[in-house]
Amino acid sequence: MALTTEQQATVDMAIAIETSRINGQAAADAKHAKLEAVRLAKEVLIENARSKAVDSRDVSAADITAFAGNLITYINN
Repeated sequence: MALTTEQQATVDMAIAIETSRINGQAAADAKHAKLEAVRLAKEVLIENARSKAVDSRDVSAADITAFAGNLITYINN
């Protein structure tokens, strides 16, 4: 049974809304995963620094973001 023009327009609008919602959720999930990787990288690097001498326990933001990037790359592959 064929849909009327009005019914098809309603279906097309519903599909467009759902597609937009799915894309928005995927973007939010990606940001959440990235934030979680940064949090995990920070915790790991700080915990590993505890076993070093006091004068060499520096953990910089660059170290954290580099390690988080490696984690994200590993997860995505």
